[in-house]
Amino acid sequence: MADLVITPANVLTYSGAQTESGTAGEAVTAGETLYRHTDGNLYRADCSTAAKARAVGIALNSAAAGQPVAYAKAGGLNPGATVAVGTIYGVTDTAGGIGPVSDRATGDYITILGVGTTASRIELAINRSEVATAA
Repeated sequence: MADLVITPANVLTYSGAQTESGTAGEAVTAGETLYRHTDGNLYRADCSTAAKARAVGIALNSAAAGQPVAYAKAGGLNPGATVAVGTIYGVTDTAGGIGPVSDRATGDYITILGVGTTASRIELAINRSEVATAA
């Protein structure tokens, strides 16, 4: 499977979702995974390093660098894409990407974002393992 194909206008939370906000450190698009950089700003997460894989949530709005960005960190989220029920989703090697954890390659750092519960919903329960996959 490949990364989810996100339609930013369709990204939304469900009742009970937990959200926070911060400042974008680079241009981000709704539906992209975010991590908090040491400068305090939010950047697009990827699984290439432990630091970048340390996702805090998924962007709920698009923002340019220096603008506010809200993100979902737990609970129900429509990621703006069709998801597979029962599939465990995580941070991918594409900046901001979301895809099945089973697709990670050797050396990728694993961060679980959540599980597909309907064709349009991921139940977010972020687990930042900070462990790279082995051969």
